[in-house]
Amino acid sequence: MARTLTPETPQAAARLRYFRTSPTKMRQVLHLIVGKDVAEAREILRFSERGPSEPIMKLLDSAVANAEHNDNIPEEDLYVARAFADGGPTMKRWRPRARGRGTRIRKRTSHVTIIVARFDEDEPQRRREREAASSTAARASRRRRVAASQRRAEREAAREHEHEHEHEHEHGEELAEAPVAETETGTETGTETEVAAAETTDESVDELAGEAEAGGESED
Repeated sequence: MARTLTPETPQAAARLRYFRTSPTKMRQVLHLIVGKDVAEAREILRFSERGPSEPIMKLLDSAVANAEHNDNIPEEDLYVARAFADGGPTMKRWRPRARGRGTRIRKRTSHVTIIVARFDEDEPQRRREREAASSTAARASRRRRVAASQRRAEREAAREHEHEHEHEHEHGEELAEAPVAETETGTETGTETEVAAAETTDESVDELAGEAEAGGESED
């Protein structure tokens, strides 16, 4: 968000001179934190993977310390108003090449400046409103997620209950069919027993008849 700086705006600066990195690389990191409050700028620099992030964070801490010590401005009221990098002296070196030639090496340096300023009088109120709106949206989103999770849990519980009911019904049908099978088995067993007994009786009768005939022949 663009903010207008006036001569009356309380601000503090910190400068880093003759840093051994090109201004182009420094500007790529500085553009990430311009316009951010101090806490957000530190978070961005902490997770940035670029090399100049660490010295820029130290420079930001120095600017915040200057504002707190010289102007009694608390850190919570500060934001990064400006951040820029100017070119410093370039050291020239030579790299040997083929056929007796040489290639120039330019080792560039940078002068980095970070200016922090106090928020406008209305800015704290706007920040509180934004935070309240974001927290309200976060709570509403969380309620929606919780309700969706509860609905999923209820559907899963209903499916499990139906599965258990079907399993119990199938088990009951199996138990109802079991006595019928036992009765049929018992009937078959009884029939076989009766047939075996009848066969045994017939054999006994035949044996008795044979004995009687044998006795009659012996008497003759």
